[in-house]
Amino acid sequence: MKNTLLLSTLLLVFSFFSCKQEENATVSSDEKLPFDLMFMQRAYPTGELKPGAYREAAKWKKDLEQTRSDDVTPWEFVGPVNIGGRITDVEVISGANDIIYVAAASGGIFRTENNGANWEPIFDDQPMLAIGDMDISKSNNSIIAVGTGEVNAGGGSLAYDGDGVYVSDDGGDTWDSRGLEEVGSIGKVIIDPDNPSVMYVGAMGPLFRNDTNRGVYRTTDGGTTWEQVLFVSEKTGVVDMAIHPTNSAVLYAVAWERERTPENRSYGGDTSGIYKSTDGGDNWVELTNGLPTVGSQKGRISIDISQSNPEVLYASYADAIGSVQGFYKSTDGGDSWSAINSSQITNVGFHWWFGGLFINPEDENEVYHVGFDIQKTIDGGATWQSAFPGVHVDQHAMAFHPDDASNVFLGNDGGLYISEDSGASSVKDLTLPITQFYRFTAESFDRLYGGSQDNSTIRTTTGNLDDWTIINGGDGFQPLINKDNGDIIYALSQRGNLRRSTNDAASFQTILNGVDPADRNNWDTPIAFDPENNDILYYGTQRVYRSINGGDSWTPISDDLTNGPSTGNLNFGSLTSIDVSTLDSNIIYAAADDGNVWRTLDSGATWENISSSLPNRWVTKVKASLVAKEEVFVTLSGYRFGEDDGHIFYSDTNGDSWEDITVNLPDIPVNDIEYSTWEGYFVATDIGVFRTFSPGDEWEVLGDLPSLVVNDLYVMDDIQLYAGTYGRSAYTRYVGELSVEEFSGTTNILSVFPNPASSEATLILERLVPNAEVILYNQLGQVVLTQKMETLTTTISIQSLPKGMYFVQVKGNNEVFSRKLLKN
Repeated sequence: MKNTLLLSTLLLVFSFFSCKQEENATVSSDEKLPFDLMFMQRAYPTGELKPGAYREAAKWKKDLEQTRSDDVTPWEFVGPVNIGGRITDVEVISGANDIIYVAAASGGIFRTENNGANWEPIFDDQPMLAIGDMDISKSNNSIIAVGTGEVNAGGGSLAYDGDGVYVSDDGGDTWDSRGLEEVGSIGKVIIDPDNPSVMYVGAMGPLFRNDTNRGVYRTTDGGTTWEQVLFVSEKTGVVDMAIHPTNSAVLYAVAWERERTPENRSYGGDTSGIYKSTDGGDNWVELTNGLPTVGSQKGRISIDISQSNPEVLYASYADAIGSVQGFYKSTDGGDSWSAINSSQITNVGFHWWFGGLFINPEDENEVYHVGFDIQKTIDGGATWQSAFPGVHVDQHAMAFHPDDASNVFLGNDGGLYISEDSGASSVKDLTLPITQFYRFTAESFDRLYGGSQDNSTIRTTTGNLDDWTIINGGDGFQPLINKDNGDIIYALSQRGNLRRSTNDAASFQTILNGVDPADRNNWDTPIAFDPENNDILYYGTQRVYRSINGGDSWTPISDDLTNGPSTGNLNFGSLTSIDVSTLDSNIIYAAADDGNVWRTLDSGATWENISSSLPNRWVTKVKASLVAKEEVFVTLSGYRFGEDDGHIFYSDTNGDSWEDITVNLPDIPVNDIEYSTWEGYFVATDIGVFRTFSPGDEWEVLGDLPSLVVNDLYVMDDIQLYAGTYGRSAYTRYVGELSVEEFSGTTNILSVFPNPASSEATLILERLVPNAEVILYNQLGQVVLTQKMETLTTTISIQSLPKGMYFVQVKGNNEVFSRKLLKN
């Protein structure tokens, strides 16, 4: 599998990228503590996620797509591919050096058949793209089993449980649902190494509800039927497993007691522990000899078995609050254990977030600890040393190439890293489109900005998919760019840490002078410009602040607009959205996580609560209309649980009264709403983007996105819509005027037909234009074709171009004629 030239080239690229990242984005481990934002939004106010809601909504969307007419404008991917996102598993096929599978936390599964030169998504047709674990049959590499639902509890990505197990019999080309829809998140999937009809699933259960749908499940018929063979308690699931490589009757399962309520979270307890079966799962015994037995010492546990000497096992323990408790080793198949050195392991205090440990399959003494960073031992745990220097923090997955264990694959919150020297050095894959966006904005076709989960505030200034860079560290949220001076950029990280650059992101300074540090900030703190004057900004804690000098100083213009602080540990009681009317900047709206929506019609002198008739849900967006200053929209997260409440509300009285315009949308959170003059209203939901031309009309699926969580939308110049997805980077779609003239191909000077076209299009000029040249642009403004036009008629070939909207220009003698062309 060696490819030294390729890896050397990538290493040079990555070294530069890493230096820029370090320069602009230094964060401490304390700043990186995972947070439950996505869960909190969707579970407020009950503290629970509605079982099956996502699956039902995704099915509704697929049915709607099958009955609609062809969508004239598909989405176009805009990147990034070089930033990365959280990976939950990596699998590599033995004997086929170029086939690798990567599972993304909320972006599905990718496969490469050429060692990472190209990746293809292979799970997009399924309703659930949050992946917990994968396994490939050792006896038949075409058989792959996948458990859905990310098992890492407490991070921003945590939006939903999974919908069970999927199996492919053809290497991932097609998939079948194989049951266990109710087991929540899946920590481990194991295919019997000798018989692929036998599989085991370690299920953590619904992440925020205690019930019996958890433990170890076994199938002996490839997933047609399942039997629960280990159940510990209603709040204890199975997060990790291991199987003996030559005696598949021997199994190990790690139980994790984990409970989450609206008031509290507990990540350990008495029922956490390691269990062993010697009869294929029929019977289990808890292993305690030499292992911790006190509940406070037993949090998330990880286990691995040596492939070269199966009598050797290692286990890592976090305690019940998430600190490193210890490492343990067994040399007699788990009958007895001894503590090994753990003093050299980086302890950041939230080890319930990490992937555990992995043993080199060729050397029982070489073990990697996959935690905040990477450490390894080569002497069976006596000493530990750093590995994979310089990689992104927060590690979750590791795989060894079956034919060469020095070739190690690492998956973390920043993507995929590959080492050919046992972790002494590594290169980052710069081609996986799995970034998780919270917020997105566009300054031009080339200058795009986004705030991303664990990957900072990022941007491209070229529009290229692989040319995004980090400009401000931490988790990234809403970026703002001054419309009159693009060198002035505002960037947010978690809990409202607002910074400003006045030199086009060369440097940033914190600008919170006047904001009370005792105020309550949302993880995703809202900021907004006055659309008339970008020197005026608004910032939300539990109250609204205004700056009239570009952020140099701030003054509160409201009292507390929430119901006050939460009595629990969920930290409710902060603003989530602020919007200023583009038609009258005296009209300002503010909304909160506890369902409150307020307005001021006099620039903050007085405020009125306008949410008394709205459902008590987390408000994701309040949006002043671009059409009439009396109109305003509100979008909500959370689930109805049988209540007749929607997720999108409209008012033409500045909020004095509200109309539910959810209409035909299913019970699914709505995260944003935007508007275009030509195509109406767009909403971002947890299953994609939808459109309606008028408030109160039915919503239709917009484009061809998979069932992805879309957190944020942005309309640039009234013609270009951008969608920031949570797990598959960002997309754009032309939403400008689609006139009858342009699509009939007739104009006074230039005609284009057929339109839409699939392979070629003919251009006709009604009079000769000297020195005429045809230029074809894609939606990003990039030239994709040039051709001379020496007669009144010419034909251009578009067969090799991707589907989408293009712009045709004919230029000559200082004249320019333009038309749109749709490739279908």
